[in-house]
Amino acid sequence: MSEIFNDKELELEDYWRAIILRGRNEASYKFSLAKTLLNLKPESGQLIKIGDLAPLFSSHIAEHLKKANKQGKSGSSPFLDSCRRFNAGDIDENMLIDQTIRFGFDSVIKAFHVVNQAPTSIRFFNDERQENKGIRITDEFSALLEKQQILNLPLEVESRWRLVETSWELTLPRGVLSVNYDLDKEVLFTIGGEQKRINITGCRDALNGYQKGRCFYCFSEIFIDKSNTPPEVDHFFPHVLKQHNFGSLIDGVWNLQLACKDCNRGESGKFAQLPTLRLLDRLHRRNEFLILSRHPLREVLMQQTGKTPEQRIVFLNDFYNRAKEILIHQWDAKEKFPPVF
Repeated sequence: MSEIFNDKELELEDYWRAIILRGRNEASYKFSLAKTLLNLKPESGQLIKIGDLAPLFSSHIAEHLKKANKQGKSGSSPFLDSCRRFNAGDIDENMLIDQTIRFGFDSVIKAFHVVNQAPTSIRFFNDERQENKGIRITDEFSALLEKQQILNLPLEVESRWRLVETSWELTLPRGVLSVNYDLDKEVLFTIGGEQKRINITGCRDALNGYQKGRCFYCFSEIFIDKSNTPPEVDHFFPHVLKQHNFGSLIDGVWNLQLACKDCNRGESGKFAQLPTLRLLDRLHRRNEFLILSRHPLREVLMQQTGKTPEQRIVFLNDFYNRAKEILIHQWDAKEKFPPVF
């Protein structure tokens, strides 16, 4: 056994987040199916007929078509066209459900568990369409519903969906897409046609899954549900640097993470101090993790920090040394739980 490396045992949340955050995105059907399952909360062993999935599944797609008319790379399909016709009042709900049963599940059920071109070893349902005209819920999905992180997962699905559909909807090349952070409203936004601002998603919702539902600094669990005390959106390099000619880059996604209140501004919190080099390394690893995922934040991070890993290391190191001249004081985190990223 290696004395240097440890092989982390993956949790059910890790598999779910891998599917939602890093699975293929040819169309938004995966997000709709995920939301439908989280809404229905089926029990282990339960058979859900396609006809029972169809109403919620189609309603999620129809609602998102009102926000972004392109819900896939191809832009059009019999199912999407039916959802558009329903939104326009040309067909009723019964007709939409019939069309959803015929066309809505052709590939999404087969592809749902595929990550990095291979199926995950954990499955949240089994495909029984041929035998029983539905899907069979596994023990793993029921166990997922019992996890504390279930409070975060629906918001993470919605956030990822908004990011992906925005990248499809905008006519800008992906490499030109710019995502900005609104400090007051705590949302990520971009600028579309005619310089119109488009709010994409809440910053907490977008980042939480990539931090595995943990504080960036102490690794205590955080919950983005508004009914709980939400984590705080923290600038790793403090926002005060904006006053010292560091510019709007301070508000870039690369410099944002989620922290618990104690770490951010508690009695021994970070406030406007500079985190240590140990934590800078963690920021770099978090950003590299984001860059390896397949959604617009990858392009944004590369625009902000560099196209190659080597360039990104130089960028962070230079930024760190410039910030140190201004801030002087350094701060290190007290980890309450074992590191998870």
